[in-house]
Amino acid sequence: MRLKGRRAIVTGGASGIGRAIAEKFAAEGAAVAICDLNVTAAKALAAELTAKGHRACGVACDVAKTESAKKAVTEAVAALGGLDILVNNAGIETTGSVTTATDEDWERQIAVNLNGVFRVSRFAIPEIIKSGGGAVVNMSSVGGLVAVKEFSAYGASKAGVIQLTRSMAADYAENNIRVNCICPAAVQTPLLDRACDRLKGHGAPEEIRKLYASFTLLKRVGTAEEIANCALFLASDESSFVTGHALVADGGFSCQ
Repeated sequence: MRLKGRRAIVTGGASGIGRAIAEKFAAEGAAVAICDLNVTAAKALAAELTAKGHRACGVACDVAKTESAKKAVTEAVAALGGLDILVNNAGIETTGSVTTATDEDWERQIAVNLNGVFRVSRFAIPEIIKSGGGAVVNMSSVGGLVAVKEFSAYGASKAGVIQLTRSMAADYAENNIRVNCICPAAVQTPLLDRACDRLKGHGAPEEIRKLYASFTLLKRVGTAEEIANCALFLASDESSFVTGHALVADGGFSCQ
């Protein structure tokens, strides 16, 4: 078990990529706090994992709000008995260019996707330091590396996550904390389903899904488990000499 004895927080952990990460970490021996805006779903997943013999808890968390982030970390650390790993996975996605996106669209994506990483890390990193070090995994996107039409706010927020990851890696290396991020392309999750529904004016959802797949060299979208495997690598000792890195898991999208 690659994470035996470790204690992890996963934000946005109740569904999609976050859920896959929580399940993967638990299977590898970690005690997991599933922090999510949907606390009912977070507690339900924690109950499922507990029934399988794992240690898990569900915690309410709105990463866009400082007090909620602080309370969630405090509650998670109390339940787990400490903290070794943080996965900043919570994120949202809306479409629009700088002339079509609203102020609310822009501010909400920055608040969740970028500021949320800052907020949760602010409270979690001191706890990881108390444990003698550990790992932080931030969820960025291939949209933070390359330009995608109609994704201005999302792309800006995810590009910010990449640079914040590098800064955090530099700041906390002396505390034995490695900080990396993952840059996925489209992954089959509820978030992708919602994106396809929003774009249905441009075609049927299944056709839009095929379009996303066509952008990659592998001609398919990714799976949540594939991204969870990346997170496991970055959180485990297998990546002990890796920090400040953006791991691109995009099926070849960005190399074309």
